Amino acid sequence: KSCRWAIRSTEKNRTLTHRGLGLQPFTLRAFVVGGLLSVFLSFACPYTVFLHHTAGMAADFIAAGAVFLFFLLTFIGNRLLCMLKEDWALQSGELILVYTMMIVASAIPTWGLIANLLPVLPGAYYYATPENNWAGIIHPFIPEWVAPQDPSAIKYFYEGLPKGEPIPWDAWLLPMGSWLVLITAVYAGMMSSMVIIRRQWIEYERLSFPLTQLPLEMIGRGDGAPSTARLFQSPLLWAGFALPVFIFSTHGLHHYYNYITAIDVEHVYRLFRTTPIRIFLSFPVIGFVYFVNLEISFSLWFFHLVARSQSLVFNLIGFELPGHGETFTGAFGGGSPAVSHQAMGAMAVLVVFGLWVARSHLRDVLRRALFNDADVDDSREALSYRSAVAIWFGSGLVIALWLTSSGMPLWAVPFFLVTAFFTFFGLARIIAEAGVGFCRAQMVAPIFSVYSLGSQPLGHAGLVSMGLTYTWAVDIRTSVMASTINGLKLADALRIERPRRLIAGAALAAALSLVTAAATTLWLAYTYGGINLQSWFFKGMPQTVFGFVADKINTPLTEPIVTSRWVFTAVGAAVMAALMALRQQVVTWPLHYVGFPIADTWVMSWVWFSIFLGWLSKLIILRYWGVQGYRQLRPLFLGFILGQISCAGVWMVIDVWTGTVGNYIHIGVR
Repeated sequence: KSCRWAIRSTEKNRTLTHRGLGLQPFTLRAFVVGGLLSVFLSFACPYTVFLHHTAGMAADFIAAGAVFLFFLLTFIGNRLLCMLKEDWALQSGELILVYTMMIVASAIPTWGLIANLLPVLPGAYYYATPENNWAGIIHPFIPEWVAPQDPSAIKYFYEGLPKGEPIPWDAWLLPMGSWLVLITAVYAGMMSSMVIIRRQWIEYERLSFPLTQLPLEMIGRGDGAPSTARLFQSPLLWAGFALPVFIFSTHGLHHYYNYITAIDVEHVYRLFRTTPIRIFLSFPVIGFVYFVNLEISFSLWFFHLVARSQSLVFNLIGFELPGHGETFTGAFGGGSPAVSHQAMGAMAVLVVFGLWVARSHLRDVLRRALFNDADVDDSREALSYRSAVAIWFGSGLVIALWLTSSGMPLWAVPFFLVTAFFTFFGLARIIAEAGVGFCRAQMVAPIFSVYSLGSQPLGHAGLVSMGLTYTWAVDIRTSVMASTINGLKLADALRIERPRRLIAGAALAAALSLVTAAATTLWLAYTYGGINLQSWFFKGMPQTVFGFVADKINTPLTEPIVTSRWVFTAVGAAVMAALMALRQQVVTWPLHYVGFPIADTWVMSWVWFSIFLGWLSKLIILRYWGVQGYRQLRPLFLGFILGQISCAGVWMVIDVWTGTVGNYIHIGVR
């Protein structure tokens, strides 16, 4: 039944917008709802991942947990509120704030930060043995304020507390306070950079932001009350919804009743028994790719196959870059170190070119920030340009001082910070343009910095400091930066002219998520024992981090090793520059460049086939049914996204209710 009040309110809001009076729909109740849901996500995601070994609902840029809760809120919750009393229903602008807070909060609890941070800090002490000699080569260079020092607090973090013992919160106060300073500066820099670049990406370049299509459709794009959104009235939506629910429910049922056969959605082939090619079906990937430009989606799966072919050739001819301890390529890189270094060069060119294209806009930002130029209007920004620029530079200074205090040489800090910025900013750009909900950098800042600068110049303290940055600059499958720009795009799509409170909501969500996720992780570790929880976070990650540091201390990198890495980085940069030049200068050039920097990541190996299916589906629809057919079938592909995410969410609730462990319902990657 239609919510007449919400429709009238929407019409009134439109009138105010057209009169140039602007809107401020970010109400107190929206902050309360967004805050409560952010806290719930920050507790539920680590709880289910660590304790029940389920799929990560906050693991990737897709923010599956936020999408699931937003679906329940718009389709069920807001309808019920509207039926009880019309004034209780949340308006579209309020829902934008709630969703933005949830996707920002989702970028923190697991793969975004906390699940990497807390297990690594005491890991250098717990996993130290006489054989690896970490006590002699690593422990002296870890500042006391960076990690807990109490031996019993470290031991019980991994093995669980004796019955009746209280959680040693005091052992974590100093390190958590120290890290809070750094993380606050990192997130402030991320949010302010997105405020600065918003107009360039959204208004000037008009990037498509595919990840915002689903929430916009769920709230009706401002055309009425969310409870009357046309999306939920479409039979195609529910047809698309039903297909993944049926397929992946067989996986959930198989876990409870082994006589029910699970429909197979994954197979791995090995080319010449050396190079794996994974075929995996992910309906959310297919759904989001439907809203991506065909040339962009083609480049994503095409460059993955090219990169895998390059790795195959290297394997067949026995080519390897000189070096040692290359275990990072499997966990954080691609199929070979050479391909990973190429990707870093490509990412750098992508970011530099993007900043060059935005030079006129950035010049205006600085004119307004430094000289208060009245010709530059920043009234429609989430922060004034003066505030955004001040926060950006201030946060950079705090991060630099923190890294220097932790042992990183002052001369190496600018190189590391630029590399980290290229990674985060480049991924945010790729997400905004290509909508790859499951994505990761092919080369990460600390590894690239060590191989580019050499281990000996950095020294033992510098290498340990680089290792500690794994906690927030490595395994980047989601980030506050990408969540922030998607939230700003949603506000722009609803023509909210002064979204100043939106950035406040994002900051509040980040703060709530940090506290809740940290407390939840510590509680789970001390209650059940970290080694009994998720094995990668509590064992694999700490051993990988400090194993890499110890390897570079024990066997320093030589000049030929460093030089060879720079050569492949330069090759990747040259290829990327050529692709971008061809794209700009040759009108008929069909190949987009955006897939090259992320072509051979572990995440892309899972999703490339589903990207291919989404690209092929859209190609066929446009060729034989045209634009009208494409528009008519949009609900079907949105149903694909909602169906698989909802299936994973419902089975997660069932597993928690029954106490079941290991019922892993795929969303995009494992």
